[in-house]
Amino acid sequence: MTRDFLKKLQPSPGTWILFGLITTLWFRPPAWVTQQNQPAPAVPIQSGKMLSDLRGQVVLVNFWATWCPYCRHEMPAMQAYYQANHARGLEIVAYSLDKSQSEVDNFMRAQGYRFPAPLATPSIVQAFGGVNRMPLSFVIDRDGRIRERIAGQVHAGRLESLLGPLLDAALPRR
Repeated sequence: MTRDFLKKLQPSPGTWILFGLITTLWFRPPAWVTQQNQPAPAVPIQSGKMLSDLRGQVVLVNFWATWCPYCRHEMPAMQAYYQANHARGLEIVAYSLDKSQSEVDNFMRAQGYRFPAPLATPSIVQAFGGVNRMPLSFVIDRDGRIRERIAGQVHAGRLESLLGPLLDAALPRR
């Protein structure tokens, strides 16, 4: 009787396939990357600093929220990539759609994230064409042009494939 009960507990091949698919999507989530070729908007980052002040650096602009599980899942990869590539000219600006800056600051401090995370005002959201899903990211090259729009999570491989070539490019002449 115990043996029959244990056989019922063994997963079927369909269960294993479903488990594999869920695991793959969790660690390599789908995202829709679309090519862009437009100037980055002139929007504030924090304390009087503007996004245009980051010209000459590669910038990942990310729209997220502390209550968004997919956003929270991508943040460790963003922080690791930021740490590894900040000296090469990478900046990340993570505009939060939360209600209060203190909530965002507490989350960023508790998790050890070091890139700026200002609140996204309606004018900032509008300047980027609206946010219809989260997370949503934009890759900005050293010349201040939006190169890609990423609707969905970023992970280490996606960050390297989209940002790596831009970081390898020579600094623009001033």
